[in-house]
Amino acid sequence: MQIEEGAVLSGKVTGFTKFGAFVELDSENTGMVHISEVANTYVEDIKDHLAMDQEVQVKVLSVNGGKISLSIKKLLPPEPRRPKPAAAQPRPSAPRPRAQVWQGPKMAPPPLGGKPTFEDMMSKFKKDSDEKMSALKRASDAKRGAGGGPRRGK
Repeated sequence: MQIEEGAVLSGKVTGFTKFGAFVELDSENTGMVHISEVANTYVEDIKDHLAMDQEVQVKVLSVNGGKISLSIKKLLPPEPRRPKPAAAQPRPSAPRPRAQVWQGPKMAPPPLGGKPTFEDMMSKFKKDSDEKMSALKRASDAKRGAGGGPRRGK
């Protein structure tokens, strides 16, 4: 008998392994139903779903060099979907706080003329930069252990 992919056949369960069951399709051909292709639910022990010499309807998934892969699950009606649990509704009592966004360094108020001058902005930048550099230097010196103590190995 010629077996083709997609064919629906009848067969008899002839053996079990921990990963599936063997189904005899005819006197010449035997295929295997992988444990994941037995039922629509999780199958821990295949013997809970199939019995020896049980007649089953199977669908041919593939035929590769004499190996016939079968499925019982593909012929079963789809399992009904369970409704998802209702998500908790947010409390409308208080609005969510706005995210805090960094606005940059606070600058001195502009002179009475309106916009700050380039020189004012440059001096502010240099001051902030010097403060950040000195803080970084202190932190890196502390990590290195700079303190004038004796060095190891000498």
